[in-house]
Amino acid sequence: MARDRSPRTERRHGPGCARRWRDDAVKEVIPVGAMSTVLQEIERVVATMDEAEVDAFAGAVLALPRVFVTGEGRSGLMARTFAMRLAHLGLAVAVVGETTTPPIRRGDGLVAVSGSGTTAVTRLIAEQASEAGASVLAVTTDPDSPLARLASRTLEVPAATKWRRDGEPATEQPLGSLFDQCAHVALDAVCLVIARRRGLDNERAREQHANVE
Repeated sequence: MARDRSPRTERRHGPGCARRWRDDAVKEVIPVGAMSTVLQEIERVVATMDEAEVDAFAGAVLALPRVFVTGEGRSGLMARTFAMRLAHLGLAVAVVGETTTPPIRRGDGLVAVSGSGTTAVTRLIAEQASEAGASVLAVTTDPDSPLARLASRTLEVPAATKWRRDGEPATEQPLGSLFDQCAHVALDAVCLVIARRRGLDNERAREQHANVE
């Protein structure tokens, strides 16, 4: 039997989405697409963050003679992307654990990324940095976490972690995806503040980009 495509023509909105009819008398709820869900979740978290904290964190990074970064898992990847962009902005930066990482010294700073603030290896590295006389800057969801207590400054990213603790925002995404995404956005915002303060535009940043790749 032929399907009726007259005033009630259906439209598809991607795999798994319900049908919507043009007839106003028949309306069904259309699930939000996956990309829209991710963006909405990020926006809800970022909207609760304080721009003044981002500015202050950027100022703390700029004041350091050398910046070291660390983190485990996907948090570590966010730390690495931050280090890469800092290098493009002309800062002296190193990733902990690389074969060419220099020793951290008094006056240097360690940016440590951990959603829960309890990641054992990240905490250990932060403790070692502190013992060497370096300052610790934490990026975490929990300003009362062990990592944050080691830090002289904390950038709080109030997203959900894989632990789904009381008070964390709801998320449909698995594990710590929302924290990783929001940490990336927050650290890119820190980089933008640094670029503005140093008067750097895209052309200047490109001069520091790798040319053997």
